[in-house]
Formats: sequence, C-alpha cells, structure tokens
Amino acid sequence: MTIHTGGCQCGAVRFRVEAELEDSSICHCRMCQKAFGAYYAPLVSVRGTDFKWTRGEPKRFQSSSVVQRGFCADCGTPLTYEAPDGMAIAAGAFDDPSALPPVMQWGVEKKIGFVDSLHTLPAVATEEDLTSVDYLADLVSYQHPDHDTDSWPQEKNQ
Repeated sequence: MTIHTGGCQCGAVRFRVEAELEDSSICHCRMCQKAFGAYYAPLVSVRGTDFKWTRGEPKRFQSSSVVQRGFCADCGTPLTYEAPDGMAIAAGAFDDPSALPPVMQWGVEKKIGFVDSLHTLPAVATEEDLTSVDYLADLVSYQHPDHDTDSWPQEKNQ
C-alpha cells in the first residue's frame, strides 16, 4: 500500500492517506476557479481510502447546496472538495504532487481558452530571474517542508 502525506503551506493542517491514488483530475468549473484562485483546480479523490488528518483540520466553506470546501484557517491553503459521494484533496497539498498526474478534466464548459497553450509560454527558472537575484539571496522560507514533522513551527534555534 502506498502512503501519501501532505498539508497546507504553514503546516497547521497535515494529512495521511494509505492507498493507490489513481483518480486525479482538474476541474475548470467557475466554483473551482474561485476556490483555488486559479485557472482550474487540481484534485485527487480519496474516496474509499484510509485517510486521516494528522495535525489540525481544515475550516470549511459551504460553496453550494451539496459541496463544502476545506482550507487552512491560518494560511488559506485550499485543501478539500467535499461532496456527498466523497472527498478530494488539492493535488498541490500533497508532499509529492508529481506522483499524482491528472487523468481527467471536469467542468470543461468553463475552461479558459488559453489554458491549453500555457506550455508554450517562455519558461524561466527562479535562479535565472536576474531582476530578483538580490531579493532571492535573502529569501527565507517559512513554508512547512514537504514531509511530516513532529511539530511545527520549528523552534528558532534548531
């Protein structure tokens, strides 16, 4: 059995799921666009799996008569899509989202036209952004690492 872990950006909410996750998708509906503040929402179904919250739990917003959206109340990270037929977790909240490629698109009637050509845009690595080199040299990340920790935030002198 494969174990997947993940959580929000600040580390206040963490989860663990034991399952072979194969139901990953992206949703283009307007509700998902708004919930994620993005062109679409990447989601991974955890319906019927051994899923548990291991630190904290999301706050929830009732986005429709049948769906709740879970998010971290501390940092705002979108975390869940919860419907009567099961729950899906935001793909980017997993510690290794690259292990969960989407296999389906939903809500394509609201797909924004340029989404299919995003891969043709110029691509620049962060380190290559010459206008930000000085800024990046002093950058300190307060983001939770992509693995479970005994506690968070870490003590300052660790």
